[in-house]
Amino acid sequence: MAIVRFEPFRELQDRMNRLFHESYRAQGAEDDWALGGTWAPAVDIYEQDNNIVLKAELPGVDPKDVDIRLENNTLTLSGERKFDNEVKKENYHRVERAYGAFTRSFTLPTVVDQGSIKAEFKDGVLRVTLPKREEAKPKQIQISVAK
Repeated sequence: MAIVRFEPFRELQDRMNRLFHESYRAQGAEDDWALGGTWAPAVDIYEQDNNIVLKAELPGVDPKDVDIRLENNTLTLSGERKFDNEVKKENYHRVERAYGAFTRSFTLPTVVDQGSIKAEFKDGVLRVTLPKREEAKPKQIQISVAK
């Protein structure tokens, strides 16, 4: 498993930004009535079969509105969940789902074979498979017994 650097101040800063942003929105910005707050898709990252797998929940997001980029060993997911304009604003009683743009970035470990990354979108879940390079795979070392 790759070691990921823990950055407590960055996480604290993100939470504070969300808190202030949500309190601003609670004051009722008329232009943002359909945007249920800033959002970021929930993500699971795990290892399986010599791959690192990233799964992001993107219900209601059209795969055409998702962009996956790899730059300087950083994988960035970005996109947008668009608000359904079929129903008029005055007919809504409550809007709890968040809409609008999102971005998530992840620093990749150096063992990832960046040329073999694959992405699949199914049932509202984006699955990005990041294979490890051949030299990163575990190897069995035989012990010779000296006489």
